[in-house]
Formats: sequence, structure tokens, C-alpha cells
Amino acid sequence: MAELEGLHFGKSDFVLLDEVTMEQFLENLKLRFEEGRIYTFIGEVVVSVNPYRQMDIYGNDVIEAYRGRELYENPPHLYAVADAAYKAMKRRAKDTCIVISGESGAGKTEASKYIMQYIAAITNPSQRQEVESVKSVLLKSNCVLEAFGNAKTNRNDNSSRFGKYMDINFNFNGDPTGGHINNYLLEKVRGRVCVCDLLKSLHLNKDPTDYTYTSQGAASTDDRSHHRAVMSALKVIGFSQEEINSIYKILATILHLGNLKFENEAENVQLVGGDLVMHISELTGTEVESMRKALLYRTVATGGGEVIEKGHSEQEASYGREALAKALYERLFGWIVGRINSVIEVKNYNPALHGKNTVIGVLDIYGFEIFDNNSFEQFCINYCNEKLQQLFIELILRQEQDEYQREGITWQHIEYFNNQIIVDLVEQPHKGIISILDDACLTVGKVTDSACLDSMNDKLGHHPHFTSRKLTPTDKTMEFNRHFRIRHYAGDVMYSVEGFLDKNKDPLFQDFKRLMFNSSDPILKEMWPDGKLSITEVTKRPLTAATLFKNSIIALVDKLACKEPYYVRCVKPNEVKSPMLFDDARCQHQVAYLGLLENVHVRRAGFAYRQPYDRFLQRYKMTCEYTWPNHLMGSDREAVEAIVLQHNFEGDVAYGHTKLFVRTPRTLFTLEQERTALIPILVLFLQKVWRGALARMRCRRMRAIYTIMGCYKRYKVKAHFWEVERRFANVRNMTDYGKSVEWPAPPASLMQFHRITQHLYRRWKARQIIKNIPPSDMAEVRAKVAALGALSGERTDWGFGRSWERDYLANVSLSLSNFVQFALFNISLSFSLSLSPFQLNWFNNTKDRALLITDKHIYRLEPKKHFKVQKRIPIETVMPLRDHGMCVCLIFSFLGTDQMVVLHTVSKDDVLVHLQRGQLGPNQDRIGELVGTLCDHFRSTSLPVKVLSTGIQVHLSGKPKTITVETRPGQVTADFRKSRAGFILLLPPQ
Repeated sequence: MAELEGLHFGKSDFVLLDEVTMEQFLENLKLRFEEGRIYTFIGEVVVSVNPYRQMDIYGNDVIEAYRGRELYENPPHLYAVADAAYKAMKRRAKDTCIVISGESGAGKTEASKYIMQYIAAITNPSQRQEVESVKSVLLKSNCVLEAFGNAKTNRNDNSSRFGKYMDINFNFNGDPTGGHINNYLLEKVRGRVCVCDLLKSLHLNKDPTDYTYTSQGAASTDDRSHHRAVMSALKVIGFSQEEINSIYKILATILHLGNLKFENEAENVQLVGGDLVMHISELTGTEVESMRKALLYRTVATGGGEVIEKGHSEQEASYGREALAKALYERLFGWIVGRINSVIEVKNYNPALHGKNTVIGVLDIYGFEIFDNNSFEQFCINYCNEKLQQLFIELILRQEQDEYQREGITWQHIEYFNNQIIVDLVEQPHKGIISILDDACLTVGKVTDSACLDSMNDKLGHHPHFTSRKLTPTDKTMEFNRHFRIRHYAGDVMYSVEGFLDKNKDPLFQDFKRLMFNSSDPILKEMWPDGKLSITEVTKRPLTAATLFKNSIIALVDKLACKEPYYVRCVKPNEVKSPMLFDDARCQHQVAYLGLLENVHVRRAGFAYRQPYDRFLQRYKMTCEYTWPNHLMGSDREAVEAIVLQHNFEGDVAYGHTKLFVRTPRTLFTLEQERTALIPILVLFLQKVWRGALARMRCRRMRAIYTIMGCYKRYKVKAHFWEVERRFANVRNMTDYGKSVEWPAPPASLMQFHRITQHLYRRWKARQIIKNIPPSDMAEVRAKVAALGALSGERTDWGFGRSWERDYLANVSLSLSNFVQFALFNISLSFSLSLSPFQLNWFNNTKDRALLITDKHIYRLEPKKHFKVQKRIPIETVMPLRDHGMCVCLIFSFLGTDQMVVLHTVSKDDVLVHLQRGQLGPNQDRIGELVGTLCDHFRSTSLPVKVLSTGIQVHLSGKPKTITVETRPGQVTADFRKSRAGFILLLPPQ
């Protein structure tokens, strides 16, 4: 918008001019060019002036400024058009296209690259790798196509010598998924041939002036960096090294072909220099003799099926060489485009799965030009521009006025030039220039270019846009039998008819096609499928070059016409590529033939924006209380009128039969601002409603889930009960009372119940076993059970396999020595056990003592004095306190036979003894009997038992001591010895 730029920059939209005249238009264009404002709007059309210098207006910050903005919110820019096309594609699922037109050197190729870069920058915010790969290939393809399809001319350093239309496919997210490139009429005589570094293998040298096809060009300091960029792009796209090598070979072949010379020798034509033919044969993978014969002879099939060889004249041989070089380059370029398409095309696309596939098309095609000598290629190029201008007229000018008339909108009709008459002059069937050229090419016999021109004069002499020297003899700017002039929309162009027929026909001899098809290089062979047929096979005459080009341009226009178009009209400010010079006459000519003034008139007289009522209502209904969320009025038009009245815009709109027309962008901008402010509120509201709906659905599902889970759990519980009942139904009659029965795995909810049930079962089973044991044996059983709980897994043998008599002193038949060895007696107490030959007494001395434990006290007895009581300790002092308790300490646990016992006391006066095994049973383990009896006695207080394999910490007479165990060779009996830290129990070797 104009207010976004200072007035010293001129008007940012030509629609805002005070008076629409050529003078004011050029004055505004010149002012903006001099102030560095190279872009100007005409409504939705961008007029671009080539600045001929680098400008800092394409960075990431600029991209962010235009991302998602409306066309009229920011100053004019290519990014504004690109974003408008992208939004139309994404929001309305509408296919769009951006048509870039203008003269050669006006900046079309650069504009297309900036548009592609913008689209790549604003897509794929999640940085998905597959989308980034597609974007990279799309961008890199420009570099490759420029290298092979552009050339340096006297008007342009990087002139496109071919037309390119690229469709970019997008998924429903708006991310590019692929594309397709169409190329049109490669101008082979101006194609660029790159000389690479692999000179030796290609039989080339570094000086481009040594080759006919490159001698007229000028070397650039950037050639090396450009070559590296092209090679990098080829690898990114996916060209293999074999394919790149084939490209090198074909380019080298073309250079060598340009240096081939022919000379007459007697009646025959001979090649000058045999090395070149050998090099060409090597590079093309063909036989030397076959290549030589194809260059010097032509194979012809007679009517009777006989095949003869006809020698070339020098002129025919040169003609064939030129045709082969051009055909090689043309087919190489077409193969490269096809190879790129195979990489970027959308693969595995399913509309039902991936949504609608939308397209943005970008057209970058050669511009209208007038040269001193305009040949067949220039005729085709200018015809293409006539078709594009016709499309512009159809879509922007005539369609606009027709729509106002169709919608019943009153306005002033604008006169404009309709170039349909020129298009018909070129392409009309049976009457147009292309039709006349085709008839001349199909005529049997020798038909010359001048004869074809005579045919044009006869059939087109009355046409107001066609003339020749024969029709206007006084016009001495043209020559008889050579020139004709067409009055194009962009100006008069004089064409030289020389070479028209040769270029229109397929100029390549069939011998070359068959030779290339039989090449040993598979890639080169792929480029020549028409060489498969033999000379005697009858084939349909191929379409002429002009007809093929006409058909492709008609298809292109049809493709563009079905899309929503956006235009970039490029203007070249001067012929000398100066960033300061603005040539008024040159620019006036371009403004005139581009139809820019007519476009401004239409925009000023008409309306800047129009939209069907239902779409307008759908987009802006939230800005009016009477239309949100749905209106109750009789029609969408009444609802739209309510929106307009609420915002007081009735003076800036007009109502058509099916559409609303808005005159100024300010009205739409105001609506967009209000809509943008309301969208977050509406989104939050919709999120709230939807989240509530989701929560209710989740709640219903959870209730259903819990109901199902409850039923299933009850079933699993019942099933578990039934299975337990089935398995344990007959355990009373089993010998092992069901010990061998495997318990079924319980459900998670019954784990605790399962453990309780197992515990009850084990108690029942124990009761069934114990009830058969005599009461007199129950004390021993309880003691063994207690010992099992304390020592199981700690000692391999703790005496459970023998009978625990406990009252050994009752056997009076024992001698005194035997009595001392066993020291087991019972005095009607809970437990009496143990006479030890070695006991650590209360004075830290080792003596033979007897130990008596009753339910009240622990007694130390003197065996040699008839078991006189020497010390009595209340048994309550053995009760565990903190980490103290009775410990059975095994210093060497792997022995499993040690008999040392420590009884910790509360008074820190511990009892440390080593039990003697006895003579009657030398392998009897007394530890189990002692521990089991004590644990059974203290079962209500859970006396802790620890089995250790390291040093034991004890307190003797209140002093801390460390007790360790060692085995010593030569030791006969167990004995205690003092150490620095305490005592050592010495044991005989096992």
C-alpha cells in the first residue's frame, strides 16, 4: 500500500495514479526505479524492473514479513504474489499459476528463482526430511536447466533459450510433494556447451576458441564456480556418475562435430583429419567406420525395397553434421528434463489417503524480442508470447469486463487490443503461417523458402497484420523473396524466410538416428528410440517442428487457463545493463505491448476484489453478530449485506447477481484485520467445545471399559475359584495332601487372596501331617522347624536328620569323660544343652566349661567339679536389642561345619563358645539343635539369627573384641588363641 512507503517513492500501485496516462505511468515507474523500488502493483499484477544490481530485499527477514500476509498489506514484491498464490492454493484448494513475462533481459529467470526460493522457505515448518529432499531437488533443477538451456547473448548475460513451466505439487498440509517440468523449443543454435575438467579423456583442450561452437563466446571468471555448482546440483538431484560421464561425452562430441571439415576430392567428399572421427566414435560408443559412413553417405530405400547408399555433397555433409550436433544437444536437454521429472514426480499418491493434490505452476519462458535478423526460432518465440498475451487479455481484461456485464454491475467499458487476430494469423488451420509451412514441407519435390513465401503472399496478402516486399513494393526495408513482416501486439517484426523449411522439417538423416540407437552407451541409446526402425520399415511422417511447438503452447495455455493466474510483468530499463539508466522510449514500448495501461484502466474502473456471496460469507461471517455462526436470513446475499451495513462499507461495494464487488483494498483490509483478531477467540471457543465433546466421549468409553473390565474380572475370579476347586478337590485322599498339585496363576486382583489361600493350605497340610506325630515329639519338631527357618540355605547340615534327645545327662551309663564331651542334659526346663570343652569365660580365658540353658537362665558349669554352677545369667538379657541378638557365626561358610556360637547380651557381656561334637557321634552338628530350641523358645519375640562368614564383633566384660576363624595344619582339636584384635578360633584341617 502507498501509505507503507514514503511519497518520495511514488505510487506503489499504478491504480492510485492521479491520471492514467503513458507519461504519468512512465514517470512513476522511473521514480521508483531510481529510488530502488523495482516492484509496483497493478492490483494483483506485479510490474518488475530489472535493477541490474544486487539488492538486499530477499533475506529471511523479508520472507517473514510477507509470510501469510494479504497482497496489499506490504509494499509490492515478488514475495507478495508468491504468497498470494500459495494462500489461494492452500486455503481454497485452488490450483494457481504465476506467469512471468517480458523481454529477454528483463529479469524473468531471476524472478522465477526468487519465487521458488520463497515457496521453499515458507513450507515444511516441521522440517520433514522427505519434504526437504523434494524442495532441494526443485531448487537445484533450476541450476542444471540454466546451465544447459541458457546462453549469453548481446542483450542478456543469462538468456533463457528455452521455455520452462514447472508444476509444484502440494499435499493438504501445503508442503511440496513433487513436481513436473515442461520444456518448450530449446533454441539449439544458442545452447550453452560447458567445457569440463576431464579434458584429456574427452580429447579436449582448455582454449574454447579452438572449437567452432564456443569460439564466439567469452570466457567468464565464474565459469569454474558455475561448473562446480552444476555438478553439485546433478548429484543432489540423483544423477549417477555414469550419467554425468555420458553428459560430458555428448558435450565433447558436439564440440568435435563443430570442428569437422569436408572437402571435395574428385567426385567424392572426404573428411579432413581422421582423428576427430575416431574421437567422436569413442565418445558416442559407435564404430569408426559406421560414423564415417553416416557423415559422408545417406542410405535410401527405393520403392522396390532396395537399399542404396548415396554420397553427400560438401554442403549436404556440413548440413548433416550441423543437424547431428543440434539433435544431440536437443535430445540431451530433453533427457535431462525427463531425468529430473522422474526424481521429482509425485509417487504413490492416493487422493483418498493423502487428500487433494493442489498445484502451483511457475512459467518462465523466453520473452518477445526483435533482432536485426529474425529466424524461424524467433518466429516461434514471438508466437508463444502472442499466446501468453492472449491469455492475459482473456483472464485479466476481457474476462474482467465480461464478468461485470454478466453480474449486472454498471461501469464504463475499457477499449483494449485483442491480439486474437495475430494468433489466428499464425496458427489457424489451413490458413495460418504454420499450416502453410507444413504444406510446403509435405510437398513432393524441391520446395524453396522463397516459394513458401510466395504461398504466404497468396493466402495472407489481405491480412492486416501480414506484409512482404511483394505486397508493399515501396517498403525498401524488406527484400524480395526473403522477408515478411508481422505486426505483433508488441510491434512490427521482420522475419527472414531463409531456413524456415529446413528448420521446420526433421533435418536429421535416419542414418544418424540408427547409429546413435546402436551405441554401446546405454544412456545415449535411450535418447534415440526412433533409431530402432530399419531403413525399409515404413513409418508415419513425424509432425513438423512448428506444429509440435504450436501444440505444446496450446496445451500450456489450456493448462494455465484452468488455474487462478498471478502475473509478474518484467520490464527492461535499458539496453546497456546499467543500474542507473532509464530509457523512456524503450520502457514505453514495453509498457505498450505488455498492455499495462489497459490493465490500470480496468482496475481503476472496476473493483479490486470480488467473491461469491457464499465464500465471502464463509470467510467474514464471524465479524457480524447476525451471521455468526449461521444466519437466519432468506439468502446469502442478505447475510452479506448485513456484514457490509454493520461495518459501514455500503458506499464502497456493489452487489452482483452472484458476487459481491469491493472497490478499494482498504475495505477488505479492514475486514481481514477484524477477522484476524477474532480467529484466536473462535479457535479457543471451538477448542473448548471440541475438548468437551472429546472428554464426554472418553468418559463414555471409560465407563464402558470399566463395565467390561468389571464383568471380565468377576469372570476371571470365578474361573480361578472354579479351577482351584477342581484341582484340589481330592487332596484329602492324596498321600502328599496335594503337594504335587500345581496352583493356577491367579488374576492380579486375587494375588493377595492367592497368597492367603496358599498359606491356609500349607497350614492345613501341616496340620494333616502333624496330627499323626506323638505329643512327646512335638517339642523336637517345633525346634527343627525353628532351626529350618533360621539356618536353611546357610548351613548344609544342621542336624535335622537325627533325633534331638536334649536330655543326654539322663543316661547314667556315660562315663565322666563322655559326659564332658557331650554336656547335654535337661533339668525339667524349656531347654538344656551343651557342654563345651572350650568356652571363653568371663575373664577372657579359654577353659573347658559346660553350658546349661534353661527357660530362665544361662548357666556356666564346671565339669571337673561335678558341674558346679559358676555363673548364672538371666535369659532375658539375650533378648535382641537394636542389631544385637544371638548369632551363629560361620567364618568359613563353605565348610558348613563350624560349631562356634555367640550369644549377645544386653549387658554387653557376650557368651562365646565352641560346641564339641562328641565321641558317640563325631559328625553330629549341635548348632541346629541349639538354634532351633532357642528360636522356638523366643518365637513370640522373633529372636534374630545371623550367619556370618567374616570376623565377629563381640563384647567380653564390656570390651569389644573381634573373633576370627582359621584352619591350621597340625591342629588336632579346636582351640581359642588371643590376637591383637581379640581371639582366633583355630580349627584342625578338614
